[in-house]
Amino acid sequence: MPAFDLTHWAASLKGQRPQDIIKTALSHFPGAALSFSGAEDVVLIDMARKTGLPFRTFTLDTGRLHAETYRFLERVREHFAIDIEFCFAQPEALAELTRSKGLFSFYREGHSECCSIRKVEPLRRHLAGFSAWITGQRRDQSPGTRADIVEVHQDTSMGDDSHPLIKFNPLAGWSSEDVWNYLRAFELPYNELHERGFVSIGCEPCTRPTLPGQHEREGRWWWEDATKKECGLHLGNLTPPAP
Repeated sequence: MPAFDLTHWAASLKGQRPQDIIKTALSHFPGAALSFSGAEDVVLIDMARKTGLPFRTFTLDTGRLHAETYRFLERVREHFAIDIEFCFAQPEALAELTRSKGLFSFYREGHSECCSIRKVEPLRRHLAGFSAWITGQRRDQSPGTRADIVEVHQDTSMGDDSHPLIKFNPLAGWSSEDVWNYLRAFELPYNELHERGFVSIGCEPCTRPTLPGQHEREGRWWWEDATKKECGLHLGNLTPPAP
């Protein structure tokens, strides 16, 4: 498979098993960055470990996560005996936001500014050192913003022409049930908040449990329109690039 032939990659990886997609990613990009925050990413870590190929795992620490999430991160680190690289917001930008607008401006003005400082900028800064990254996005996670996710594409929201960045989404075709079947089958750790009705888990002020029958993203930024339920990390989903 040619090194940067995305047309060939997209066709070859479409509908393939996540294990095969991860192996392809790590074979071509040794030490690729694997994003970790939730249940899907535990599946990816387990699959990546089983390839025997090198990879690096990172997470975004916004400073507003649930205590349960921090305990979950530590359980995953210990379970897999891996290093997790923590990415933090720039102190100056965070200090200015909280000084001028307080700790909960997102309830009044929307979550875009806060997420940009706590998540998007740290992610872009971290990925500047990589040529590829791997995410746990699924098409059914958000019908409005993730329905057209492809298995591999060039990430134009985190990279640019001077720094081409390839993005792999091995679980694009999986469902939540697939994820949990895998977690149970291999007895992998998960966030204890899932036992209390939390499905999609983000920052503590912006996440709540969902009711039976509600879509998982309804627990995120519930005060905003459903079409805006992205924090900015995956803006490319809104205009999926052609392979």
